Amino acid sequence: MESSRIQRLAYFLVSIVFGAVILKEGAFLLVPLIWGVFFAFALNPISNWFELKRIPRGIAIGISILSVTLIGAGVIYLLGNQMIGLLDEIPQIQNTLETKFKSSILELNQLIGSDSVDLENLGLFNLVSTENFNTTIFQTGKSLTLAGIIPLYTFLLIYYKDFFAEFILKLYSNRNEHILTWVKDSGRVIQSYLSGILKVTIIVSILAGLFFYIIGVKYFILFAAFIAVMNLIPYVGVVISSLFAVLYIFLTTDSITYPIIAIAVLWGIQLLENNIITPLVIGSQVKVNALAVLLAILVGGWLWGISGMILFIPLVGVLKISLEKSSEMSVFGYLLGDDVPIDEKNENYWKTFRRKMTKKKSNS
Repeated sequence: MESSRIQRLAYFLVSIVFGAVILKEGAFLLVPLIWGVFFAFALNPISNWFELKRIPRGIAIGISILSVTLIGAGVIYLLGNQMIGLLDEIPQIQNTLETKFKSSILELNQLIGSDSVDLENLGLFNLVSTENFNTTIFQTGKSLTLAGIIPLYTFLLIYYKDFFAEFILKLYSNRNEHILTWVKDSGRVIQSYLSGILKVTIIVSILAGLFFYIIGVKYFILFAAFIAVMNLIPYVGVVISSLFAVLYIFLTTDSITYPIIAIAVLWGIQLLENNIITPLVIGSQVKVNALAVLLAILVGGWLWGISGMILFIPLVGVLKISLEKSSEMSVFGYLLGDDVPIDEKNENYWKTFRRKMTKKKSNS
C-alpha cells in the first residue's frame, strides 16, 4: 500500500516536470493558441448574434474579428502617435534626469560634507543604448508575428466549434452530460473573465487619463493606457506602471507636489479597483484563492512571460472547474477555491481563549 502511494506520487511529480518542459519549450506554439481559444470564447456570442441574422458562419466570424481588430487598430494608432512623441523627447528627459540626479548628489555631498561621489563615472545616465533598443525591436517584431496568428486561430476555432463539440462527445460517449456541463462552465469562466478585465481596463484607463489630463501630462492617453494594461498583471503591474508615470511627472514638472499627488491618486485608483470596481464588474467568476492566483502569476511568468501572467489566472479557474467535476480530484479543486469554511468549534475555542486572556489582563 505504501509503495503504491509512493509510485503514484512519483508519477505525479514526473508528469509535472514533463508538463512544465513542454509548456516552456512549446511557448511559441501554445501561447498564441491559448490566446486564440480565449478570444474564440469571447467572440463566439457576437458571431452567434450575426448567425441568427442569417449571415453565414464564415462571414459572421470575419465581421466579429474585423470589428474587434479595427477597434484595436484605432487604439494602437492613437497610442502609437503618443509613443512616437514620447520617444522624441527621451534625450531631453534623459538630460533632465541627469541634471536633477547630479543636483541631488551635490546637495547630499554638501549635507554630509563629503566629495567622495564621482558624478562623471556613475554610469547611470546611459539609459538608452542602441543594443538594448535593437533587442527590444526584435522582441516586438516576434510578438507582432505571434499576434498575427491569433486571429487565424480564433477564426478556425469558432468555425469548427461544432466539429470539436462532436469530437468531445464521441470521445466521452458514456459521459455526455458531464462533459457538456464542464465545457459550459469552462466557457462561462473564460467569457466572464475576458469581458470583466476589458471593462475594468477601460474604467481604470478613464480614471487615470482624467487625472493625468487635469494635472497637464502631455501624453496622458499613453500613460493611462499603460497603467490600465499593466493593471492586468495583479499585484506587480500597477506598481511598475505607476513608477514610470510618476518618474515622467517628476522630470517634466518643477514642483515635487505633482509627483506626490500622482502617487496618492494612483494608489487610490488601485484601492478603488481592487475593492469596488473588480468585485462589481468581475465578481467571483474566477473563484480562485489569493495564494493560487499568486502561484499562477509566478509560474505563468516563468513559463510564458507576460502572457503567462495574464493567461494562467483563468486557466487555473478552468482547472478548478475540471477538478471539481472529478470525484477523485474534487478535493484539489476545493484547495484552489476561496470558499473558506468557518469551523464553529474552532471559532468558539478562539472566542473562549480571547475571553480568558482579556480577563487575565484585567485581573493583573
